[in-house]
Amino acid sequence: MLYIEHLNLVVSDLPASLLFYRAAFPHWWVRDSGADVWSGKARKWLHFGDDHQYLAFNDGGDGENRHLAGHMPGLAHFAFVTSNIDAVVERLADAGFSVVNEGADEPYRKNVYFVDPAGFEVEFVEYLSDLPQQRNLASSPQGLQ
Repeated sequence: MLYIEHLNLVVSDLPASLLFYRAAFPHWWVRDSGADVWSGKARKWLHFGDDHQYLAFNDGGDGENRHLAGHMPGLAHFAFVTSNIDAVVERLADAGFSVVNEGADEPYRKNVYFVDPAGFEVEFVEYLSDLPQQRNLASSPQGLQ
């Protein structure tokens, strides 16, 4: 079995990033943190998650994240599954973050997109079916073959 254990994200403002993800994941905690040098540059880092998965944050990011509407290579977005998308949206709104895209109108899932303080697009999805063939329907009939 394979699964994602962590994502390692370079950010410019560690406290701002932590504010966003604490609102999205109130059951997660800072597992560890510290400081080190990476490629000759001092940085602070922390691991935010639970016993099974986490987000690794490293500060000291230089420049802007890729333009999300552009076509440059890089990370487009990443997604988390929730059993209550309305609660996630409410917690993030209470923390000062707004939905940037309501997602597609689908019969078997609801999804929304936010942009975190580092410029990463984060999707939250709630599935309305347990059947994989319904959960995995493409938004358009022309998928990759």
